[in-house]
Amino acid sequence: MKWNTNLRRTIAVGVLTLPLMLSGCSYFGASSSAQIDPPPPEVEAQMLEMGLTPTEQTSLTAGDKLFTVYLENEKGLLAPVALHLPTGSDAEKLNRTLDMLVQDGPYTSLIPSGFRGVLPKGTEVKAVTVKKDEKLAVVEFSKSFNQYEAADERKILEAVTWTLTGNPEIQNVQLWVDGEKLSEMPVDGTSLERPLNRSLGINLEFDGGSSLSGTSAVTVFFSAETQDGVQYFVPVTRFVPAQGDLVQSALSELIKGPIKGAGLERVLTDNTAVDGVTVSNDGIVTVSIQDEMFEVGEKPPAQMMQSLVLTVAENAKGDKVRIWLNGQKDVVGLDNQKYSEPVSRPELINQIPL
Repeated sequence: MKWNTNLRRTIAVGVLTLPLMLSGCSYFGASSSAQIDPPPPEVEAQMLEMGLTPTEQTSLTAGDKLFTVYLENEKGLLAPVALHLPTGSDAEKLNRTLDMLVQDGPYTSLIPSGFRGVLPKGTEVKAVTVKKDEKLAVVEFSKSFNQYEAADERKILEAVTWTLTGNPEIQNVQLWVDGEKLSEMPVDGTSLERPLNRSLGINLEFDGGSSLSGTSAVTVFFSAETQDGVQYFVPVTRFVPAQGDLVQSALSELIKGPIKGAGLERVLTDNTAVDGVTVSNDGIVTVSIQDEMFEVGEKPPAQMMQSLVLTVAENAKGDKVRIWLNGQKDVVGLDNQKYSEPVSRPELINQIPL
């Protein structure tokens, strides 16, 4: 059996997206100040086709001018997109970030083709106040925030929550409109009695006829593709039996692949199996997987390995991840990154050309 066709095709693209997922310290390799090897000729050619020189591509790892926001793609799914923030004071950074979620807002020209914000047109972000001791962001919108369709209510909550909680100083979000705290959403009445956080989930896949009793939520990262052929990751929240290990359950859902018609692509082969998941005393989550497709020493696709790390990091209690493959404890991907060494959760995901 051969690899999934799209998985093969995304190998080089995975190399292109990788440096843009670096955190402020380091992620999948050296920090932004370290020496970076030049890309292979075939990758450099793709970068040039996208209008980026190798120098420009690697310069985007700095992180001080980029922020990940959650935008709606052409299939109606929310996806993280790393965008350059408009110039302005650091104190207003979170305001400007949420401004990017406004439909036909002031920063629409900075959003890649095929994506859009989900906040109602005309919405103003009046203030974003962070209470550091509570890790709480208090967001105040103008009255135009109330002008949305009921079907979009949950998507708005997910986009705002996941965008803000990408900041390590924020775990919870509280919403206000024109000086008044919201106890529920204004259109469909979603309760806001408790602060919002990532337990809300994102892009939920749920059979409305089933009960959530005895289940837990896990979030996995599949792959999608823009009309220009650029691969990017999309998170999906699913419900699994509550008794199991969350990381094991999330990896099982990742192996199952996306549902048909969602516009998503699988990132693991049909033969992938999880040997085990362990967490060390210092918080390192080690995932051991088996896949007979890969021979000893063969390099797995970057897209596959990045998806594994993103999925594990989102569901694990530990803050660092490493991957072992077919019993090998020295795993290097086709992007020449060492995935068997502990890496941290990325702050920046999916740099997509305009």
